Amino acid sequence: MGVPAFFRWLSRKYPSIIVHCVEEKGRECNGVRIPVDTTKPNPNEVEFDNLYLDMNGIIHPCTHPEDKPAPKNEDEMMVAIFEYIDRLFNIVRPRRVLYMAIDGVAPRAKMNQQRSRRFRASKEGVELTEEKSRMREEIISRGGYLPPEEIKERFDSNCITPGTEFMDNLAHCLRYYVADRLSNDPGWRNVTVFLSDASVPGEGEHKIMDFIRRQRALISVFSIYCQGTAREKQGQHDEFADTMPVAEQEFIFIRLCVLREYLARELTMASLPFTFDFERSVDDWVFMCFFVGNDFLPHLPSLEIREGAIDRLVNIYKDVVHKTGGYLTQNGYVNLERVEMIMQAVGVAEDNIFKKRKEDDESFKRRMKEKRKRMKQQGPAYLTTGQFAPHALGRRDRPEPVQNARHQAYDMRMHSREQHNKVQGLSDRDEGAENRGVKRKAEDSDSEPEPEDVVRLWEEGWKQRYYKTKFDVDVMDEDFRKKVVRSYVEGLCWVLRYYYQGCASWKWYFPFHYAPFASDFKDIKDMFTEFEKGTKPFKPLEQLMGVFPAASGNFLPETWRTLMTSPVSSIIDFYPDDFAIDLNGKKYAWQGVALLPFVDEQRLRAALADVYADLTAEEVKRNSLGSDILFISKSHPLFDFIHELYPLSPQGTEIPAELCHGIQGTPALLSLFHNFLFVFRIPNKVLKPGDWEKGNREPWRPQLGFNPNRQQAHLGQSGFRALNSLLHTLILSLRKLI
Repeated sequence: MGVPAFFRWLSRKYPSIIVHCVEEKGRECNGVRIPVDTTKPNPNEVEFDNLYLDMNGIIHPCTHPEDKPAPKNEDEMMVAIFEYIDRLFNIVRPRRVLYMAIDGVAPRAKMNQQRSRRFRASKEGVELTEEKSRMREEIISRGGYLPPEEIKERFDSNCITPGTEFMDNLAHCLRYYVADRLSNDPGWRNVTVFLSDASVPGEGEHKIMDFIRRQRALISVFSIYCQGTAREKQGQHDEFADTMPVAEQEFIFIRLCVLREYLARELTMASLPFTFDFERSVDDWVFMCFFVGNDFLPHLPSLEIREGAIDRLVNIYKDVVHKTGGYLTQNGYVNLERVEMIMQAVGVAEDNIFKKRKEDDESFKRRMKEKRKRMKQQGPAYLTTGQFAPHALGRRDRPEPVQNARHQAYDMRMHSREQHNKVQGLSDRDEGAENRGVKRKAEDSDSEPEPEDVVRLWEEGWKQRYYKTKFDVDVMDEDFRKKVVRSYVEGLCWVLRYYYQGCASWKWYFPFHYAPFASDFKDIKDMFTEFEKGTKPFKPLEQLMGVFPAASGNFLPETWRTLMTSPVSSIIDFYPDDFAIDLNGKKYAWQGVALLPFVDEQRLRAALADVYADLTAEEVKRNSLGSDILFISKSHPLFDFIHELYPLSPQGTEIPAELCHGIQGTPALLSLFHNFLFVFRIPNKVLKPGDWEKGNREPWRPQLGFNPNRQQAHLGQSGFRALNSLLHTLILSLRKLI
C-alpha cells in the first residue's frame, strides 16, 4: 500500500512470518532443457489453491532490470516476463486459480503519485544525458580521446502505463502465453486462469481484492501459508547438485496466519466493557498503518514508521477503545470522533518527537562518520587464494591453480555476501535517521552536502515555519488549516473504503503536497459525509495526458501530444519542462516532494474534446475500457458447460460454481480460442459489505470457502431447446471450418 520501510519493520518485529521458498530448477539433458514438472507435489510441503499476481511487480524488473543487462528489444522483454511467471508458477503450483492483474486506469487519488514518478523519471533521464555530454566535452577539451558515443534508444519505462501500444502488445502476448501453457503444460490444464489487463480500470492489487470479494473468499485466500522448510544439505557442496549457483533473486513466503497470531497477542485487550472482537481490531490496525504512509496521502510529519509510529498508535488506540467502548472502523467506515482522540494524543507529543528525531539524526551521523573512518584503516575482509587472488605486478612465481573453479567462485560470492550483510547489519543497528531502510541510488554519496532545512521542526515556532514554507500561509489562518485537515480526513475515509469495499470515488484526490500536523485534527467529527456518487474512471489515453510529461508524448496521438508542447495550448501549464523538488527534511532528491501543478480535470477534458475526432480506429480501441478474461482448457470441468452455453452466453447465464472451484460470474462475451480453449469476459461487479447485508439479512463477514449451492445457473425447457438448436448450428459451422 505504498508505505516506505513497512515490510522491513514488519519482518523485524515479527520474524517468524518469513519462510524461504524451496525452488525446484529445470535441468538440461544433452542440450535439451527439461522443464519442472509442476504436477508433482509442491517441494515446500504445502499445496496452494490460488495464485494472485500483481503483474506490475513483474513487468518493471523484466523490462528495465537493475542487476543484469537490459533486454535488447520488446520481444526479449516479453520472453523475460513469461519466464518470470513460469518461475512463480513453479514455486507456488496453484491447483485451481491463477489471477494475473495488470494496473489499469487508476483512481485520481493515485494518478497524482503516478504523475510525480513519471515526471521525475523524465527529469532524471534528461539530467543524466546532459551530465554525460558535459563529461565527454570536458575530457575531450583536455586532450583525451573517447570513442564515438553509441546511439542507443533508451527504454522509456513510462510506456508501462495503460493506453500505450506497449501495454496493448503485452496483453496480446499474455493471451498467447496463457493459451500455450494451458494447451501444453500439464500443470496448467485444470487451472482456471484470469487475465485482467491494462484495459480493465483499477490498480492490480485492488482488482485482485475486488475479485476475491466477488467470490466471498477473503479469509480462505489470504490465510494461505507455507509450513515447509528448506531441505537439508546433501553433502558439503549440495548447492551444486542440480545447477550452477547463480546470484538470482530469492523468494519468500509471508505466513499471514502467523502474523494474525502476533497481532492477536498485541491487540487483544482485557477488561473491556464489551466482548473483544479481534477482526474489528485488525481492521483498525490496518487503518492506523495508513497514517505512516500510503500511495494517496502524504504521511503526517510526526509519524515515521522507523521511529516506532505504529507501536505508538497502537498504545494510544487501546486507551481510546477502553475510554469510548468502541472501535475506529466498521466494514470500511471510519468513526472520526475516535480518530480525533488518537490524533490529539499524538499531537501532544509532537514537539518531543521532532526534538528526539533531531538528536537521533545527529547521533547517527557521528556513528557513521566513525565507522567510515575505521573501515578506511582496515584491509579487505576476505581474500581468495590461488589464481583468483590479487598479485603484485611483475611477480614471477606462478599462482597455485584452482582445483574446482565452481566451488571457488561460489566461496568468493558467499564471503562477499557475508561481508555485505555485516556492513548492512552495522548500518541497520545504527539506523536512527531519515535515510535508513530505504533504497540508496548508486550515484548517492555520503560526502554530499546536507541540504538546508528551513522549517527546523526541532526548534520553537516549527508549526508557523511549516505552514509558511510549505503552504505559503500564516499559521493563524484557521480556515486554511481546516481546509487541509478536511481534505486529509476525506482521504482517510477514501483509502479505508478503497481497501475494504472498492473505489468510493474515481475523481477524489488530496489537493495538497503536504499533510497537516496531528495536533491540527480538531472538530473533525462532521468534516466528512459522503463521496460523490456515479463517478467514472478516466479512459486510458486521458490518463496518459494526466500523468505523462511532454517528453513521453510520443506514446500519445500526434494532436494530443501537441497539447503538451504548443505554447498556445490551453493546458500547457500542466506540463512544465522543469520543476522544483522539495527535500522536505530528507537528504536525496528521490526522497523529496515533486512540486508539480495538479491537473484540473474539467480543463483537461475540455481540451481533449477538440482532438478526440483525430483518433484512429486502433487508438479508439486502446482508449476503451475492458473487463477480466477467463481462460480454460479443454480438460477443465467447466469446458463442456461453456461449450454448450456458447450461443447463449450474451443472455447472461451464470457459471455453475461447482464446476469451477466455486468461482461465480456471468460471461458477457465468449469466443473459441486456440485448441478449443475457451476465453470469455466477466463483467466487473464488486461485492461490498452493504451488498452482503442486503442479500443475507445478517452482519457481513468474509466467508471461508465457497458455497456452490447459493447461486447456480438454471435454464428452463424452452432454454434447453434453444440451446440445443443453436449448439447444432454451431457444430455444423465448426465442421465447415475444420
